Amino acid sequence: MRSIKRREFLGLSAGATTAILLSQCSKAQTQGSTASPTLLQGRVINSQGGLLSLDLEANVQAVSLGDRRANLLAFNGQLPGPRLEAKPGDTVQIRFTNRLNQPTNLHYHGLHITPQGNADNVFLSVPPGERLTYEFTLPADHPAGTFWYHPHHHGHVAEQVFGGLAGLFTVRGELDEVPEIKAAQEAFVVLQDFDITSAGAIAAPDMMARMVGREGPLIIVNGQLNPELPLAQGGLLRLRLLNASPSRFYRLQLEGHSLHLVATDGGAIATPVELSELLLAPGERAEVLVQGNREPNQYRLLNLPYDRGGMMMGGGGMGGMGMGGMMGQGSSVAATQTLATVTYRGSVAVLPLPQQLGTVELLPNPTLSRRIEFNMAMGPGMSMAFLFNGKTFDAQRIDIASKLNTVEEWELVNVDPDRMDHPFHLHVNPFQVISRNGQPEPYQAWKDTVLVKGNETVRIRIPFRTFTGKTVYHCHILDHEDLGMMGTVNIQPA
Repeated sequence: MRSIKRREFLGLSAGATTAILLSQCSKAQTQGSTASPTLLQGRVINSQGGLLSLDLEANVQAVSLGDRRANLLAFNGQLPGPRLEAKPGDTVQIRFTNRLNQPTNLHYHGLHITPQGNADNVFLSVPPGERLTYEFTLPADHPAGTFWYHPHHHGHVAEQVFGGLAGLFTVRGELDEVPEIKAAQEAFVVLQDFDITSAGAIAAPDMMARMVGREGPLIIVNGQLNPELPLAQGGLLRLRLLNASPSRFYRLQLEGHSLHLVATDGGAIATPVELSELLLAPGERAEVLVQGNREPNQYRLLNLPYDRGGMMMGGGGMGGMGMGGMMGQGSSVAATQTLATVTYRGSVAVLPLPQQLGTVELLPNPTLSRRIEFNMAMGPGMSMAFLFNGKTFDAQRIDIASKLNTVEEWELVNVDPDRMDHPFHLHVNPFQVISRNGQPEPYQAWKDTVLVKGNETVRIRIPFRTFTGKTVYHCHILDHEDLGMMGTVNIQPA
């Protein structure tokens, strides 16, 4: 394979590119859109007596999206799927049935559980019409946090997640017992985007959409267009945010309010961090507190324009039109959109922000360092491939052999010739970001997904704990994963 710039590839394949019909539903996301009813929180399935047990089915489901009907993919007929809630030490049993017309499986994104057997094993395949029981136990010291589940069958991941298959998995624990957190109103916010044809089908991506990562013009929050989030004046609103889109980035801002970050992918940070905006790459989660300290009114939760690199709007080529403008997909560069509306309702005695959330462990110096380069290349027949260290994914190859009870530092280097952003995700073991382009991170946090922008070098430190076995790391632009940007790590006994 030879490396190739996207503008070169665009010149080769422009004749094959087709325009994508933009959904009329996107009009509901303009700045003048009207708020929908209160945000739906969906069905919650809780553990009982130390056991979380349920039947879960993946199937095609007809749903209403604004004024449109669409046939999407759903878990148990819900969009998003049911929220699963457990506690540290609980056992989880999920009797999973595949009603799709292609193989699938489940990945428990962010959970620190075994990658072996019928647990977080992405090498399992559940054929159409077949059932598989997943079973695992959360460690007794598992952190509280916002996690999620979604398909991870290589070659079908982007298609199935873009179809709608995603659901929250929350672990309750110490963070939930912080008095100010406990007193806050809690809202789960699952962000998804879709591209729906006039007939209500999921639009098939063309070659360009797969190359940059498919995006849809229709953005929904918990299956709704612009839902309302109530906030009492004087109170706190705890937003638990998930980017469940396969490629779209969300640059979030709440009119007139700061976002006080209290947790990232892997759980609580030490103290709240005040932000004017928050960027969520695909797969990332964050928890923020919003203070009800403004005049009672409605305030929009906005998705601000974001250029994730490559042949995007303003990124060169096509007379400045860029691939995203040409296709209607793939750029994340768009006008400001309204995702939801925070509406003041009622009042309570003023709740302060918490001063202390928890303790984030300081990791020791690494025993081993590694370098992973992100790149892309042209494969046979004008196909595109995405690479780690010059290789595409091979399920039979071990790319990294790590030892249990060691700490490694990985240098993630984005050498993509068109400087496209790549969010990096590691299964099973959370990590800490140490530095970005040589500059230390401003605060300590546990992560499982980290954004590596074009020309960036990000250093992460990983403690390999508890579990042995084979798992993966990959780009969480899921088309890139399906096109080869994934590697295998085998965690061996010490």
